[in-house]
Amino acid sequence: MLPDFALRSVITAMLALVPLATAAPQPITKRSTSELSLTAQLRLADTAIERYKLLPKDEDFVFSFTETSLPIASSQNFPALVGTGVSFSISQLPACSMSFVHLHPRATELFAITSGRVLSEMVPEAGVLDSEGHQRVIRAELNPGMVTIYPAGSFHTQVNPDCVPANFTAAFNSDEFAVGLVAAQTFSLSDDVIAATFGETIAGEDIEKVRHAIPATMAIKVEECLSKCGKQKRQT
Repeated sequence: MLPDFALRSVITAMLALVPLATAAPQPITKRSTSELSLTAQLRLADTAIERYKLLPKDEDFVFSFTETSLPIASSQNFPALVGTGVSFSISQLPACSMSFVHLHPRATELFAITSGRVLSEMVPEAGVLDSEGHQRVIRAELNPGMVTIYPAGSFHTQVNPDCVPANFTAAFNSDEFAVGLVAAQTFSLSDDVIAATFGETIAGEDIEKVRHAIPATMAIKVEECLSKCGKQKRQT
């Protein structure tokens, strides 16, 4: 049994919420389904049968990598993938280049080499340690016909150490896998947070220098390889 003062407090709080519960709902602006993108309409469809009706042409189920500048087929540019839980990429890592350290927050990636050579590094989640108790880093040299896996959320990068491009394909278990760029997103935080994160080893004025030094393209040139191959670093 609650004391009188406690009981009165509970009743007062409940009565204060009554106007919120009984207030008339605010009008919601309705949008016609036809105003939505095809991808949005497919996501709202009740069944797979309804999705097929929204894709009446046979060519709706074909994606051409030769007709797009973006080497990725996902639900955003290939609506037939909505509801399938997959997306796919065919691309190339230029000679003497390295992809940004990145992750895919919503998908595991299967990465396969079709020509050339790629050095792969992947950092699993925190708590996955090597034999010496340090964060484990999984490294692999990939040649044509070889595949590696990057679990969702794992940091990874690929390096092409040779003078010719490396061609690859990548499959993802999400139709909207997304990409997180580790360096760029880390240095988007406030200066105080960055300084504390790196143990105060980066001074405030240096943080801005690092921000501006992060390349804007997805491929970072490997200086040693450029020298070996007699190539010049492309200026941006």
